[in-house]
Amino acid sequence: MDNHATIVIKKVKKGGHGGHHGGAWKVAYADFVTAMMAFFLLLWLLNATTEEQKMGISNYFDPTAISRATRSGSGGVLGGTSITVPGALKSPSSPPQISTPQVARPQAERTEALDPDSDDPENIESRLGSRQDEEGVSASQEALEQLLREREQQQFEDAETAIKEAIQESPELGEVAGSLKIDATPDGLRIQLIDQERVALFPNGSASMYDTTRQLLTKVAEIVAKLPNKIEITGHTDSKQFAPGSTYTNWDLSSDRANASRRVLVANGIDESRISEVVGKADRDPLVDDPSDPTNRRISIILKHLSASDAEGLKLAEDEARRRAAQAAGSPTGTPAPDDRGSPPAIDRGGPVVQPPRVGG
Repeated sequence: MDNHATIVIKKVKKGGHGGHHGGAWKVAYADFVTAMMAFFLLLWLLNATTEEQKMGISNYFDPTAISRATRSGSGGVLGGTSITVPGALKSPSSPPQISTPQVARPQAERTEALDPDSDDPENIESRLGSRQDEEGVSASQEALEQLLREREQQQFEDAETAIKEAIQESPELGEVAGSLKIDATPDGLRIQLIDQERVALFPNGSASMYDTTRQLLTKVAEIVAKLPNKIEITGHTDSKQFAPGSTYTNWDLSSDRANASRRVLVANGIDESRISEVVGKADRDPLVDDPSDPTNRRISIILKHLSASDAEGLKLAEDEARRRAAQAAGSPTGTPAPDDRGSPPAIDRGGPVVQPPRVGG
């Protein structure tokens, strides 16, 4: 009998569950899910963030951006701002909401923006953009002002010519024609009615103007009424004083004469709303060096310059721009004549006009 034990060989087959149960696919699937999550997170961020927040994220990942070691957490991706509303959401399933920061940048970056030497790229870009916008607006405003000045200058010249022609066509105004003086000032076109040596516009010490003075102001009003400019009226006297103890002074006289002139202008077609100022300056603003000279007695009417920031000035500047554009395009256009608003006829009181030499007032 054989005494040797029986040898049994057992083969163990590893991986008995089959190849499809391996773990390699899990890694690939996890990578896929991670990529999809990042993709949808990107889409959400693009839809949920403001332009400022997008700029902050872009600058954070920009390799050329300047790194600042002194910044706190406010220098992070969103620059210290929050995408969601502070506090808990209404429910776990509620979608996140976007908060709108009250300031464009956090405190740390506001501090840098106050520094004129700040080299932060966003700061530099913002300053350059603002400066370019301001320069563009300034250039446009200057161009409109230039067009307005040129158009206004032409209107003033036309008005001066029209006033002088109207006086020349009125024989009854021949004696006072020399009292009219028109010139340009920094404030606008100035029309002055000035006393002459032996030709006065008002009786001595009185604000009741002569008929010829009224007719002269009427001719001026007929032309000035067609312009849009504001009007300033100023009365002046010489240095001759009233009798001692009189309560009526040259201040009162100059103011009353200016106001009397205003009434004549308004009665002859000038809109009351265009009168911006009526003042009396007594003898404080003499026309000549000698304060007692009769030529210091005068009424000054100034057509104030318009501004392109005003509605009337802007309209005038735009009209001039269109006119020039039409001319450049070859269209036969000329300077449009102002609208003829019409004026009431001058008041003719009749009778001879006696104008005694003025002594003072």
